[in-house]
Amino acid sequence: MRVRARSVIVLTGVLASLLGVPARAAAAPAAAGCDPIDPAACLLPFPNDWYTVGDPKTGTGRRIDMTAAQTPRNTLGKAVDPAEWNRNDGFSPGSMLLAHVPGLDLARTGAAPITDIGGSLAPDAPIVVVDTATGERWPYFAELDANATDPARRALIVRPAKNFLEGHRYAVALRDLRDAAGRVIPPTAAFTRLLGPDLPAGDPLRARQAAERATLADLAARGVTTEGLYLAWDFTVASGRNLSERILKIRDDAFAKLGARTPGYLVTEVTENPADDPIAREVRGTISVPSYLNLPGGPPGSRFHYGPDGLPSQLPFNVQLAGFQCEIPRSAYSTPGRAALYGHGLLGAESEVGSGAVKALAAEHGFVFCATKWAGLSQDDVATAVLALADLSGFPALADRMQQGLLNMMWLGRAMTTGLAGDRAFRSPGGKSVIDTSLGLSYDGNSQGGIMGGALTAVSTDLRRSVLGVPGMNYSTLLNRSTDFSTYATVMNLAYPDRLDQQIGLALLQMLWDRGEADGYAQHMTSDPLPGTPPHQVLMHVAFGDHQVSPLAAEVEARTIGARIHRPATAEGRNPDTVPYWGIPALPEGPFTGSGLVIWDSGSPYQPLTNTPPSSDTRDPHSDPRKSADARRQAAIFLKTGEIVDVCAGLPCRAAGG
Repeated sequence: MRVRARSVIVLTGVLASLLGVPARAAAAPAAAGCDPIDPAACLLPFPNDWYTVGDPKTGTGRRIDMTAAQTPRNTLGKAVDPAEWNRNDGFSPGSMLLAHVPGLDLARTGAAPITDIGGSLAPDAPIVVVDTATGERWPYFAELDANATDPARRALIVRPAKNFLEGHRYAVALRDLRDAAGRVIPPTAAFTRLLGPDLPAGDPLRARQAAERATLADLAARGVTTEGLYLAWDFTVASGRNLSERILKIRDDAFAKLGARTPGYLVTEVTENPADDPIAREVRGTISVPSYLNLPGGPPGSRFHYGPDGLPSQLPFNVQLAGFQCEIPRSAYSTPGRAALYGHGLLGAESEVGSGAVKALAAEHGFVFCATKWAGLSQDDVATAVLALADLSGFPALADRMQQGLLNMMWLGRAMTTGLAGDRAFRSPGGKSVIDTSLGLSYDGNSQGGIMGGALTAVSTDLRRSVLGVPGMNYSTLLNRSTDFSTYATVMNLAYPDRLDQQIGLALLQMLWDRGEADGYAQHMTSDPLPGTPPHQVLMHVAFGDHQVSPLAAEVEARTIGARIHRPATAEGRNPDTVPYWGIPALPEGPFTGSGLVIWDSGSPYQPLTNTPPSSDTRDPHSDPRKSADARRQAAIFLKTGEIVDVCAGLPCRAAGG
């Protein structure tokens, strides 16, 4: 869904007058505690256990310990306040690995590119990522930030091809790196000293050398020696408890208080459509959701209210009124339909449930769809999002509201299968309920609804199956690759003009974004459910060459959740990868009960091989899958039966474009 550009442009203009438009920010002097092994910017390399401390109370035994002196500063000199980040006991499971290597040429180095993920596991790969607990080499691809025009501020970005495991510690080695002439790039002076003899007491690098010894030992145990070593470091991934404890606390607390009752709601508007309309009735109203935010009603910009246990707590009588809209197909007047939640696109609203493709799915296959706004990333949150890009310290407000938004959606789902099903607005002219509550609850969402829908699926106790339309996960991967981000990028370019700082900033944002989007929950989305949560099935519909949600991120998600892919996924020659859809096993012949990925190709070019958006000169296929009758039929069968059936006759799946 396209960004609401007019509001953003107005806000950008205001911010431009406040921030000025510098050519580039001057590099800040090194702060106390910066890791000396990569002097290009504090916090590099990232993620990095150098910026953690031991803490026996956490799930990992560590805790993030950053200071404002170490975090990026905007053009007004405001550092990112690390307080909320320091609640984490590790880094994002989707962390991109960042470093700066002067003169690096990835092709001459032989590093695995986006088109050859399998190459990252070669014995002589120049970049090695090792799970120190299991010894497993981790797949990835490497790229240089294509948005950086100054080579001195260009990040090396190493992205995992599937998410890192929660609570695990990883060691990273960069070796035999080469420049464009093929010359080996020597390590920094500081790292060279760390590789040498034990440093004497009082040497500023002594503590860093002691920490480095453990990393080098882990690498050596896996056959990675110091020969040709340019850089090595380690990092710990946040624990499952730390990633999910906030949303599970508010979910369990809210539903325990609700008990067997229906959530409070109020129907405010009922629209009867003409007899020839396959959607018979549209219903609007509000639901009353317990709010765990710190301002009455939980408006944009509010944060969690934390209780004595360090987790979100509801202030007395604090509730959030969430608007909803429902579409009732005419077929439900004779045969009650299935209750289904719908998730809207980027910074949108619940009214998207009334779009043509959603109504077609409802009418063709007997679903009653209801939607509410994704609080935290709805049209109400545009100003907060823009301000957060101007000062990353403001981002926790979005992350907290996103989790409240997940609760709002779960609350609406429970209302659909309890109170709303019996309300007169949801009864046929003959007096029967239009919702068959015995069929349970389903989910379908597109774009942001596909991204957030993954998180909702992982934490919902009422859902069992979800269709994620044009999905992905990990906004730190998605933003640079999305045409939707171009307007917002203007804000970030004004506030953080240094491209190296921008990538560090995106990596920091992901650590909090994990709490509200699929990236933080992917390990538990399907067969390894969170505490008190059932297992789920997911069907992912991806648009080949998508301009708004990069298919790359959907592939990482599929590997992480254990989904299988429809093959042949695309026609011969359409995918430039050495092994297209590497590491994603094929769906078996015949109906399959599990989770799957289907590529829908409508003829648009493959996405760029760099971290940049597709050209505006090419057609965006983002909405094509949901407009395909075959895709809708496959989605409906899956939601009703749990089976993924081949609707493409054993061929690549095609969606009509144009």
